[in-house]
Amino acid sequence: MRRAPKGHRLVAATGIHKGDRAYQQDQVEIIAHPRVPGCALALLADGMGGKSGGRKAADQVVLTAKQIFERHVPAKDDPAEMLKQIVMESHLMIKLTAITSEEEPHSTIAAFLIGPERECDYVHAGDSRVYHYRGPEMVSRTTDHSYVQRLIAEGKITEDQANTHPQANLLTGCLGTQNDPPLSTARIDKLAVGDCMLACSDGLWHYFTPKELGAIVHALPPREASEMLVSKARQRARGGGDNLSLALIRIDSLG
Repeated sequence: MRRAPKGHRLVAATGIHKGDRAYQQDQVEIIAHPRVPGCALALLADGMGGKSGGRKAADQVVLTAKQIFERHVPAKDDPAEMLKQIVMESHLMIKLTAITSEEEPHSTIAAFLIGPERECDYVHAGDSRVYHYRGPEMVSRTTDHSYVQRLIAEGKITEDQANTHPQANLLTGCLGTQNDPPLSTARIDKLAVGDCMLACSDGLWHYFTPKELGAIVHALPPREASEMLVSKARQRARGGGDNLSLALIRIDSLG
């Protein structure tokens, strides 16, 4: 990735694994802005629906995001609006694909956009997450659009119980369904040097506490961190793992 101005650079890595599933329905991409150094979009989509339906849905998210990001002008366009546009256009495209196929393709999305001044906007729908780490400490993470997250919010179950809940995979919002997806965007005004942004699907985060994720992304460069996260998730899945994917970007100093 090209070096950014103002004494920092973005160091990035992605990781993806089929897990123990027959098909890979996750998709992940980190895209450097074609014209603006230090600006990058990271996104992942966890597709659902039939053996090819989920993959088609995830592909649609990546394709739509690339086309929209290509036209993005960081100096004048609103990054949150661009992310919302990616969500809504992907949603509509998946619904159009569904008309021509027998499956019901759906997809989650987790995406973050880092701008040239280290500003960061992110969006998600479903149970794919975006985490912000400062050193090993989690500053924030997205809140899943899922049935178990609703139960947690109502105080009916704990985070630990949610992990083993029989309805853990029921989503209350995603792309391609009858209802419009949630448009949950958030903004970090300025990432510090050393900060990490991590987007990952539930096939990955399910096997880690936020503290463990923070320790790994802080201790290792992004490429090694992503390899370590994938291999640990695979070990912990004990032969029952879902597709998993992650996109990781760290702000490094040029010094």
